[in-house]
Parts: sequence; C-alpha cells; structure tokens
Amino acid sequence: MYSIEAAALATAKPWRSEIKATLALSWPMVLTNLAQTAMTVTDVMILGRVDADTLAAGALGTNLYFAPMIFGLGLMLATIPMMAREIGRNRHSVRDVRRTVRQGFWAAVFIALPIWLLLWHGEEILLLLGQEQKLAAAAGAYLHALQWGLLPFYGYIVLRSFITTLERPGWATVAAFVAVGFNLLANWALVFGHLGFPRLGIVGSGIATSLSSLLMFVGMVLVVLLDRQFRRYRLFGRFWRADWPRFWQLMRLGMPIAAMMAFETTLFNLAAFLMGIIGATSLAAYAIVIQLCSISFMVPLGVNQAATVRVGTAYGAGDAAGVSRAGWAAYGVGVGFMALSALVMILMPHWLISLFIDTGDPANAEVVAIAASFLVFAALFQIVDGAQAVGAGMLRGLHDTGVPMVIAAIGYWGVGMPLGILLAFHFGLAGVGVWIGLSAGLAVVAVLLLARWLRSERRMRLDPAMAR
Repeated sequence: MYSIEAAALATAKPWRSEIKATLALSWPMVLTNLAQTAMTVTDVMILGRVDADTLAAGALGTNLYFAPMIFGLGLMLATIPMMAREIGRNRHSVRDVRRTVRQGFWAAVFIALPIWLLLWHGEEILLLLGQEQKLAAAAGAYLHALQWGLLPFYGYIVLRSFITTLERPGWATVAAFVAVGFNLLANWALVFGHLGFPRLGIVGSGIATSLSSLLMFVGMVLVVLLDRQFRRYRLFGRFWRADWPRFWQLMRLGMPIAAMMAFETTLFNLAAFLMGIIGATSLAAYAIVIQLCSISFMVPLGVNQAATVRVGTAYGAGDAAGVSRAGWAAYGVGVGFMALSALVMILMPHWLISLFIDTGDPANAEVVAIAASFLVFAALFQIVDGAQAVGAGMLRGLHDTGVPMVIAAIGYWGVGMPLGILLAFHFGLAGVGVWIGLSAGLAVVAVLLLARWLRSERRMRLDPAMAR
C-alpha cells in the first residue's frame, strides 16, 4: 500500500510543480497584457473628454493602427519559442539566445518601416474607406504622432520575451505599469495643455502614447544592462552585425504567427462593421461585450506565452513527458479560467453591463437587452477563445506555426465570418447571428489545434529525440 501511495505522490508532484511554474510565469504576463490594454483605454478616456468628434477620430486612427501593429507583434513573439528551445537544449546558452534577441531587433526595424509608410498615409486610406474628411484629417494627424511609438514598442516586446524565457517576467510588468501612469499624465498634459505644455488635442495623445512606448523600452534596456543575470548576455554588443541564417529562421517561424494574429484581429474588426450595419444599438452592445471579452482574454493570452516558454524549453531538452505536462497544465489553467469567466457572464449579465452603461436609464434599455442576449453566446465564445489561444501557444513551443496559421484562416474566415453573415442577414438573427458565427469559428480553430497538439504529443512520446 505504501509503495502505491508513494508512486501516486511521485506522479502527482511533477504535475503540481508544472502547474505552479505555469501560474508563476503567467500572472506577470497577464498583468503586463492588462497594463498594455490600459494604455489604449487611457487614450479613449482622455479623448472622450475633448468632444465626440475627437473621440471618433481617435477610434478611427486606433483601428487603422491596431491591425498592422498586431501583425508586427506576432513576428516579435517568434523570439520566445526560439529562445526557449535553445535554453532547453543548454540551460547556460548565451550566444544563441543573444543571436535571437539581436535578430528580433533587426526584425522590429524590418517590419516597422513598411508599417510607418502605411500609417503616414492614414488620412488618405480613411478617405478611401469612405470616412468624413474632418475625421480622417484628425485621425491622420493622430497617426503621424502615434506611429513613432511602434519601433520602441517592438523593442520592448523583444526584451520582454527575453526575460520571460528566462522565467523572470516581473520587470516587464513593472515597466508596463509605469508607462500606464506616465501615459495618463502625458495625455492630460499634452491634450489639454496642462503643466505648461501647449494644448495639442488629439496629436498630444499620439505623442503621449509614443513617449510611453519609448519609456517601456528604455526601462527594459536599463533592466537588462543592470541586472547581473541579464547583463552577461551582452545583448547590445555588435548589434550592427548581420546574422542572416538566424534572421530568416525568425521570419519563417514568425510570419505565420503574425498572419494568424492578423486573421483574428481583422475578424473582430469586420464583426464591428457588421454590427454597425445592423444598427447603432447592436454596435453599442457589441462594444460593451467585446470589451468584457477582451479583458478576460488577457488571462489565456498570458498563459499562451507561458505555455510557449514551458513547452519550448522541454521540447529543446527532448523531454517528451515535460512537453506533455507543460502543455496540459497550461491548457487546464487557461480554459479553466475562461470557464469561470463564462459562468460569471451567464449568472451576472446586468452587473457586468452596468460597468459600462447606466442600466437603470430607460434610454439604455434596448442596448442593455441586446448586450444581455450577446453575453449568452459570449460565454461559449469565452471557452473556445481561451482554448484556441492556449493551444496556439502550446504549438508555438514546438515551433509549429505554419499549420496553425492555415487552421486559423479556415476557422475564422472559412467558417466563422461566412456563418455569422448568413445567420445575421439571411436568417434574421442580427447581432446574435454574428456572435454565433464568431463562436463557431473559434470552436473550429480550438478543436483543430487540440487535434494537432495530440498528434504532436503522440509523436514525441514515440520519438523524444525529434525535438533535437
């Protein structure tokens, strides 16, 4: 009997340790993601206090900025599985990790240049999309100030990936929260002309956010230069030296990640457009519900990044059992949280809606009713969204990004959006139809990614050496 209990304890201990390690790595990433989201919320809050046109122009500019920014962000995130695998192969690896970080910086410059060119012509693009001249001009001026924060933001992401892979992500969280406070102060000063600064309006908000991104990057530079564990990597030495094999390896791994993230982002952009066609109340209700979903999504997104590190490290070490534990521990944490989030949406819809709108005002009754109906389907959406997010992170740890990109394209644009349009406009389900389509598309992606993971896990059990 004792031997059976001892064996059970020995089996349980690695799983308990893995879950603890996943949680320890995830929560700083969750806070960092929330802090970065808070910067956008800060901009909206400040611009909303100027006037409605300024808020609308800011929303137009932010939407145009967000899609290409997310694409570049996906490229930067490829540094995580590359470094994790190298550390898994050799815990004391310095040169290979440094090479990946440096090429991450090169990739940041490489992708920032065309995005800058695109955003510089933001006004013309918005006019081509049929936006009002006045709003397009204001949004274009906002983008001219906002776009310069792109490169330092990508630099921050590369350094955040570096310290996260070394399982010390706390400094990135500190840098992000300091930047949030600075962004609030700088917006207040530059938009309204306080503290002796000129009143710059919407342009001031763009400058504030760019300076905040620069502050995050500088903060991370100081951390890696001053901290003893990070300093030994000498990340900035001979930065100008080309390393084309590593650069193209990063491109091959990162481009599918970038495309997958862009597929998802543009899916939700189009969903908002469809809600606007259905009606202003549906759009307002969608804005409330998608904001709730976005906040809760920061948790599986943080677990996604932790999964990539933990799976990637075990993968590099050729540890098939470790790969399996790391993947399933992350999956349980991420999906478990989203299941609890879904339960809250079902049980307390009006309380959640009241965080964004006065539910007691009769003028808001229709928006509240529609938002409550959306939350029923958003609850299902939460679970499958968490499953696909963590599943993608698990597969990235195995350097598997090409097939997941194809899966995302099929699920989001082959199933989700066509089904949403069909249900909304042909079958008369309106906004509920769009939500059903989104949920179905994400469910397809989640199931196919899980099947892909099970196949890869089985192959590693049969041949652990495949990681090397």
